[in-house]
Amino acid sequence: MAHAQVRDVPRTTPAPGPAPQPAPLPAPADEPAPRTPPTFHDVLRQRYCSRLLISSVTGRLSLGMVPVALILAAQADGHSLATASLLAALYGIAPALGLPLLGRLADLRGLPLPCHLGAALVATALGTLALTGTSHLPLTAVCVALAGAGCPPLEGGLRSLWHAVLPDDAHVRTAYTLDSSTQEIVYVAGPALSIAMATWLSPAAALALAAAATLAGSLAFATTRPARTWRAAPRRERLGVLRPPAMRPLLISLIFLGATVGALDVAGIAVAEQQNASWFAGALPATFSAAGLLGGILFARFQPATAPRPRHLMLLGTAYAACWLPLLAPLPAPAMLLLAMLPGALFVPLLTVASLTVTSIAPAGTSTEAVGWMSSAMRLGLAGGTALAGPLGGHFAVPLLAAVLCALLLSARPAPAPAATAV
Repeated sequence: MAHAQVRDVPRTTPAPGPAPQPAPLPAPADEPAPRTPPTFHDVLRQRYCSRLLISSVTGRLSLGMVPVALILAAQADGHSLATASLLAALYGIAPALGLPLLGRLADLRGLPLPCHLGAALVATALGTLALTGTSHLPLTAVCVALAGAGCPPLEGGLRSLWHAVLPDDAHVRTAYTLDSSTQEIVYVAGPALSIAMATWLSPAAALALAAAATLAGSLAFATTRPARTWRAAPRRERLGVLRPPAMRPLLISLIFLGATVGALDVAGIAVAEQQNASWFAGALPATFSAAGLLGGILFARFQPATAPRPRHLMLLGTAYAACWLPLLAPLPAPAMLLLAMLPGALFVPLLTVASLTVTSIAPAGTSTEAVGWMSSAMRLGLAGGTALAGPLGGHFAVPLLAAVLCALLLSARPAPAPAATAV
């Protein structure tokens, strides 16, 4: 075999210098550099997010419209205020029974079926009331119960979809804050729409508008591509949401959180009568809600860079309870209005962290049902707070007591640190 001759080759380039030092390794991917939390605008600019949020809020608008419309319709048909209030209370409690069931159906069969089914049931029941009136009390009670129990699982569905349409957990946490903040719109714009429609046309027209809003919002929500294609993770627990030991005290604490808001409305009426300031009855819940929107915006801007921890829930619960203390003082109505902004500003952050905790400790495949149970707890608290505050004269001690019990439950048996949510 021939071998090539190796000869010395004249060097035409300088001899190489010392070997270059290796560049520093980039930071690990799991340790991103600190950055500003996503804003509401950052969430809404993501594909599908604006439509999902707007349609969900539209579909839930009836929750704020129907109680006022029912009271006005019943009084127009000659019923007493007590009877009209009982009908409104029945509507308020009925979703506490229906939302977990429709949420479970969504986790098992997808979102379109329970959304379409619930919207059809609500539209039929409210449409019947709008056409026949409330003169026949047994029929009215049945329609009211069906309209409440059939509320589509839009809130739970939306929170399940955030993980599917947003790029990371930071955006999801901001989205939860945005969703909790927009709930304040439901309970401010809803009664205002009912009163305006009843004044302009009739209470029956307000009920018809509530039915149309539920139908339009639910259809727009359920026909989006994420809602049509989303499926929950396989369910492993037969007992579902209530299986984790930490879930039950957390849900009970949300009952007391809802009771603070239910008692607030009665307190506003009582102060308005005591101080001869009729404007205060409507201004108090409106100010509380406006402060909630502001608190939600600030919380989204300064929220923790990681998922909320149990200590965040305990600290928010304690601060929320402390903010009710100044309202016990015998102050003029304008001063009380300003002080009501303190608990109002903390309500949305507390509700947001509680929502994130509920969905994080829920077993796999139960995310929509979990939010249904959460909504049920809040609505039971709203009804209970209203019912208890009335006989006690609307004193601010009622929401204070409810807030203290909420904080004690959050402190006595805190939920474990949130983990990655399987939806």
